[in-house]
Amino acid sequence: MTEQNLPRVVVIGGGTGMPVLLRGLKNLPIKLTALVTVADDGGSTGRIRNDMAIPAPGDIRNVIAAMSEVEPMLIQLFQHRFSDGNDLSGHSMGNLLLAAMTSITGDFYTGIKEISRVLNVKGKIYPISNENISLCAEMVDGSIVKGESNIPLVGKQIKRVFLDPEDVQPLPNAIKAIETADLIVISPGSLFTSIMPNLIIPHIDEALQKAKAKIVYVCNVMTQHGETTGFSASDHVQAIINHVGNDVINAVVVNSKAIDPKIRHVYAGEKAEPVVYDIEKLLDMGLEIIEGDIIDHSKSMIRHDTKKIAKLLYSLLQK
Repeated sequence: MTEQNLPRVVVIGGGTGMPVLLRGLKNLPIKLTALVTVADDGGSTGRIRNDMAIPAPGDIRNVIAAMSEVEPMLIQLFQHRFSDGNDLSGHSMGNLLLAAMTSITGDFYTGIKEISRVLNVKGKIYPISNENISLCAEMVDGSIVKGESNIPLVGKQIKRVFLDPEDVQPLPNAIKAIETADLIVISPGSLFTSIMPNLIIPHIDEALQKAKAKIVYVCNVMTQHGETTGFSASDHVQAIINHVGNDVINAVVVNSKAIDPKIRHVYAGEKAEPVVYDIEKLLDMGLEIIEGDIIDHSKSMIRHDTKKIAKLLYSLLQK
């Protein structure tokens, strides 16, 4: 198969779940594109956003590291976080490089493109928007919380999330990637603060509804306190439908393997529990259900297995 004929796979997301998917997918015979959230406002990312008024670099940085093909030491340098005790404390080297390249080129996306070239990224990385945006949440009790990092902290049930400003424009390349994709994957991650900010960008929702590709949602394995407490798999899907509309998600990937009781106990301390896969409800929603053992059992925390999930997603292209 020639480079031109390779299937086009688009992954949408952010947070810790997205890089796991990308690390496995980048080694497969596909044309890979990552559409990444820019709504993060915590830590080093938040400080850089405030100082330079640029989109959030943190999730982009992690995606670059995941898709890069360079010496491990160079990635270690890129991901290095300065320790406390000086003006650089808490800053990530990669965030600073992205900020510097944005300053040099005059454009956030151009900065990403140049760093991707230097770090030999396999595939394309697009910020979902080239603008500086903030995420807000309306809670069930009617209160409004502003700031991606603040939303989970209030411990209230989220009714909906929205952007400030609301008329933000998507990166044109992101729309084109969705339109020309053969498979679109919505990655696991913090549902309301890492995944939803991509989907609610104006015109992205329309592009997803019109997409010719199958759209697959890789459901989280554990609930998250302050975001999805008590959520089943169908609740995750319904939240996406509420924000983006019906007929966007065609299939959902769920973990079929039981979680080790010791790990469940650790997560219980964080008020998190395994997501219940309510299969009947998912089927009633008209979804194809793809079950598999997709967890990396060697880790002390719940993480999707890079190779297993990549193999499973690639099999969808071969059907």
